[in-house]
Amino acid sequence: MERPEPELIRQSWRAVSRSPLEHGTVLFARLFALEPDLLPLFQYNCRQFSSPEDCLSSPEFLDHIRKVMLVIDAAVTNVEDLSSLEEYLASLGRKHRAVGVKLSSFSTVGESLLYMLEKCLGPAFTPATRAAWSQLYRAVVQAMSRGWDSE
Repeated sequence: MERPEPELIRQSWRAVSRSPLEHGTVLFARLFALEPDLLPLFQYNCRQFSSPEDCLSSPEFLDHIRKVMLVIDAAVTNVEDLSSLEEYLASLGRKHRAVGVKLSSFSTVGESLLYMLEKCLGPAFTPATRAAWSQLYRAVVQAMSRGWDSE
């Protein structure tokens, strides 16, 4: 697979990473709108959320958003050497599998990521930028999907 265009990814991520919680909330709001069945997977202290809004405003979920944005940041930082993240991403995949996430949901996550980037970047989210991010996301999902293959 061709490597994603690193400079397009880094440049666009700089704008997003200034407000990771805000943009991460946009990503997850979109994710829950597209795939509401994912909401019950998020439970903290045995508490089931009654709505996406309830979930998105909980301190525990905000912490999850921060972690997701840090993973994206790591992928951006290592965009030219994603293989350095292989074990970490496979482990993350195992954790997601353990809580009931299905591999098919990663397609919806990808759509939600692109939606968030488009909302954040506006006209700066060019077709080339979209293609670069799609390529990066595919590589991340490929590494995370190894967590479904192991054990």
